[in-house]
Order: sequence, then structure tokens, then C-alpha cells
Amino acid sequence: METKWYEEGLRMIEELTTHAERIQDELLREILSRNAGTDSGTSGGQLKMTPVTAEVAQKGELFRTLYESPVMKHFGDINQAGKRMEFMFARPEIETPSGLTAASVTTSIYKESWFRAMLPKCYTSPVETIFCPETEQSLYCQLLFGLIQRDEVVLVGSVFASALLRAVKFLENHWRELCSDIKAGQISHRITDSGCRSAASLIMKPNPQQADLIENICNSKSWEGIIRKLWPKANHVRCICTGVMRQYTAELEFYSGGLPLVSALYASSEAHCGINLNPLCKPADVSYTFLPNMAYFEFLPPGYRYELLVTTSAGLYRYKVGDVLMVTGFHNNAPQFQFVERQNVAISVDQEKTSESDLFKAVTEAKALLDPLGFVLTEYTSYADTSSAPGHYVLFWELKQKEGNNCKELDPKIMVECCYRLEGSLHYTYKIYMKKNIIAPLEIRVVKQGTFDALMDHYVSKGASLSQYKRPSCIKS
Repeated sequence: METKWYEEGLRMIEELTTHAERIQDELLREILSRNAGTDSGTSGGQLKMTPVTAEVAQKGELFRTLYESPVMKHFGDINQAGKRMEFMFARPEIETPSGLTAASVTTSIYKESWFRAMLPKCYTSPVETIFCPETEQSLYCQLLFGLIQRDEVVLVGSVFASALLRAVKFLENHWRELCSDIKAGQISHRITDSGCRSAASLIMKPNPQQADLIENICNSKSWEGIIRKLWPKANHVRCICTGVMRQYTAELEFYSGGLPLVSALYASSEAHCGINLNPLCKPADVSYTFLPNMAYFEFLPPGYRYELLVTTSAGLYRYKVGDVLMVTGFHNNAPQFQFVERQNVAISVDQEKTSESDLFKAVTEAKALLDPLGFVLTEYTSYADTSSAPGHYVLFWELKQKEGNNCKELDPKIMVECCYRLEGSLHYTYKIYMKKNIIAPLEIRVVKQGTFDALMDHYVSKGASLSQYKRPSCIKS
């Protein structure tokens, strides 16, 4: 019987994790012998560029095989079963002062020959839609092609949960126009990108029956389970929904209708790091397993949590990635870990520090008050307002109703209760400072729907990749 490719991947994972220590030692010796004289550094929360060599690119391709293997173990070979509807967005390359080409990690992958070769067979999105410079046109076309091929889709996803939810919200606002295009077999005049229009001309033909089916589904009073309804053969939703993406889990579960949410990998611009060996576990329980052949990993121990340092074959030496991790166990001899938060991301008024993780837990407690009222917290961020004394925390919340697109006004008493619940869920130091009047009571400001999408659009217009965008947990001004 022929061995499936992902079974080879599973065997390799067992081999790598069993001999993790030896592989790490050998890798470090090799890296140091080839990269003498390099220095340590840190991301510092700034946009950064890291070197990519042919060896790094090869490791990226191997990493893909390894992180997909545990997923295929549960769902079978997705590439043979149907197509992936994954929302992908490339950004224009830039040239550095020294003449080198620089691009986002995802853009580099989309340009690889192996990726382009598998795209028509395995994905619903043509390459022209991925490289369309206009984000809204790209999103519209990727949804259009995904709906046209809805009966072939076995996986729905994006790199991060935020981008996938952006796509669902965009669909909520534009499904009528998309249905009109499918019915007529012609793409909307809103699409001016020549590549997208050319790709559409090759696949589109009038299909009023399909358009009517989609219209009936989208016209439902509630969009609960909309992903499962529109793409009935999809067996899971794949995107990173750990770390700062945790806040999107509840909303994604609402739209997914019981489909498993799979967080398959942990990676950064600096290195491919770990994979999820238990892809069917709940997002809150995900632990990633380090792959010892990808980079040399070590930890700085702040308490019982660790800041990750990597040494790579591309020349990074003891580089601080800026992620704080918590080791949860081992698979064979390879550490398993959970992402906790970004280092040095905190909100503070005086000498107290409320971390990203602290804030997430408190918000989770407070937003539970909204659920019985039919409201969902879709986005939030925080700000330390020190313009008056004493200073106080300000949280910006964006809400939506579970049924319908409009958001009726909440009873102010409920928001006051949310404030109390938030304060009661924050750490001991915060409560002491509150009691001593060093910190004033916190404030929740409800912003209009679309505010956080506008923030995302702003960053994308400045050069950020929609595929890799992460909403800031706290803002400075």
C-alpha cells in the first residue's frame, strides 16, 4: 500500500522530537561555525527585516509539510479531497538602500514556484487576486471565487483569525452584489484590477441557481454557522487563533457552526518554531511542539514564563523574538509550549503593569455579561489616560448583535456592570492602587461598527500585510 506523504511527515516529527537535544546541539555548532561575529538583538516591537537565505526557504517548505501532517492525519489529504478557500494577501516588494529585495513572509511564500504550481488545483483564489494591490478588490474577488467553487471547498481559513473575520464581515456587507455577479456570470464594475477581471473571465458563467442558494443562506436572520452553510463540505476552519488572536475565538465559533478551529503552527519572521500535534483541541488548550531542526531555541526565564531567543542559520544570534511562552510539557524530548503574550506590551498608569494576558482574562470575564443580551464583543483595545489625575484605563469596545447587522444601544447600566466586572478581574496591584485612589475607575467607550476595520485599513495603507495584521492590545494615543 502506498505511503501517504503526511505519514512520512508524522514519522519525521517523531524522529526529530525523539532526538531533539542532539539535533539542537548539532544545529548550534553548524550555525556558529558559519556565522561567527554576529551580535544579539531584539525586535523591540518595531517593523523589522530579517534575512532569508535559500536554506531558510527550504526549511519553510519542510515546515509546511510538518505542520500539515498532524492535520491530515485527522482530515485526510485535503489536497486530494477538494480545495482550500484561504484568504491570502500579498504586499508589494520594496528595495532596501543596499539594493536587496524585501517582502513580507507571506508574500515570499506566495511568490515561490512550488506554491504557484499547486495554487490552481488546491486553492479557490487565483494568483491575480492574491497579488491585487487593492485590498477590498482582492477580498471581493477571493470571496467571489470561493462562492463559485463552494461545493469543492474542504477548508476555510487565513493566516490569522482577524483576517478571516474581516472576510466574513465583508461578505455580510456585499453578499447581494456577489450573488448578482454569480447570477449574471459577470464581475462587478467595482473591480478595476485587470488581473482580477482577467481571472474572472476564465471561470465565470451565469449560474442563477447557485446565486439563489447563496442568497437564501445569506438572507437568514442570524448568521450563526454561516461558514458551514455556505461551504457544506468544509471539515475545519484553519487560522491562528492563539495569542493575541484569542479574542476572536468566540465570534469565529459563532460563524463556524461547530467546525473545528485549527491553529496548526507557531512561527515568526525570525524562525519557524513549532507545530500543533493535537489540531482538534480547543484553541484555549493549544500547545505547540518545538521542531529542533528549524532554529536553535533558548529561553530567558522571567518567573515561570519564558521569553524566546533564537539563533538561526540566516545569521540571527540569541535574537529576542519578543514572545513570552509557557512550557506545558514535552513530546518525546521536545518542549511543548503555549503562547502567553508579547513582551513589554502592557498598559500602565502609575507603577502597576497590566499585561496583555491580564487584560484578556479581565475582558473575557466582563464580556460574558453581554452574551444573554444577544451582543458580541468583536474587537477591543486599551489606553492609559493620564491627562487628568489620577489617571485611568480606557477600553474601546466594538460590539455587534448576534442577529442582524445593526447594533441597538445598550443600557448604560450594563456597561457600568461591565466596568465593575473588569476591575474585579484585574490583578491585585491594580485593586490596591484603586483603593488608594492612585488609579481612577476605568472607562469603557463603545465605538461604532467598522472602527477597528478602519484601523486595520490604515495600517494596510501604510504597508502592513492584511494576512499578518495583529490588532494592538494597547495604544499610546
